[in-house]
Amino acid sequence: MDLHIKGKLALVTGSTSGVGKAIATKLLEEGAHVIINGRSQKRVDVVTQEFQSIGTVYGIAADIATAVGAEHLFSAAQAIGNVDILVNNVGFFEFKPFFQVTDSEWSKLFDLNVMSGVWLTRALMPRMLEQNWGRIVFIASEAGVKPNPEMLHYSVTKTTQIALARGLAEMTKGTGVTVNSALVAPTWTEGVEVFLNKIAQGSGTTVDAMKTDYFKADGVTSLLQRFATVDEIADLVVFLCSENASAINGAAQRVDGGIIRSIL
Repeated sequence: MDLHIKGKLALVTGSTSGVGKAIATKLLEEGAHVIINGRSQKRVDVVTQEFQSIGTVYGIAADIATAVGAEHLFSAAQAIGNVDILVNNVGFFEFKPFFQVTDSEWSKLFDLNVMSGVWLTRALMPRMLEQNWGRIVFIASEAGVKPNPEMLHYSVTKTTQIALARGLAEMTKGTGVTVNSALVAPTWTEGVEVFLNKIAQGSGTTVDAMKTDYFKADGVTSLLQRFATVDEIADLVVFLCSENASAINGAAQRVDGGIIRSIL
């Protein structure tokens, strides 16, 4: 299927690994030009070089957990061209009891998971409205709909992203711009593997056992009954970025493996 985004310029935040990298890969395969972003210049350079054989790719290192970093990313992206597609993917998660999360930790997580998308959307969306075409996708989570008490601060940031995307979509009425969020399933990434390895080493279990046990506890409502792959998530996101998804706007689009037990 031709998604009709050849030549469009896409910016995918946090795209040197995991879901972001998979999204960038598939956008390139569809003929979009893609800006890779990460905090480490070395890592950005490695991934940009890796993608050279797929399509037109650029790399910008910036820590967008700060307004200064987001401004740097925006300015560097604008020097490349007008951004047509923005995927607000960058984010961080951790398991930590609510009563142990400090004010500083709340602020840092909110700045990275939410404010990075606010800063970049505020900078890039006006041009999209002016040119009457654009796609913005926030990579949210099923945890934004069914908050996990073991990672409540993370869940709150994902709920906020869902509300933010819907509110921004209201500003696109009658235009060719869409804003959506993706309610992502528990997904197997390098970060999740590293996280579970640390827990496994300290608790006398194995990562494989933890992967299975998750779907007997927190993930018991999942219909998939396994972690989603990054490609499964990326397939939906790239479709939302396409011309073909022009009638999908203001949606909290599920790719959650059926873990949210509701019809709406």
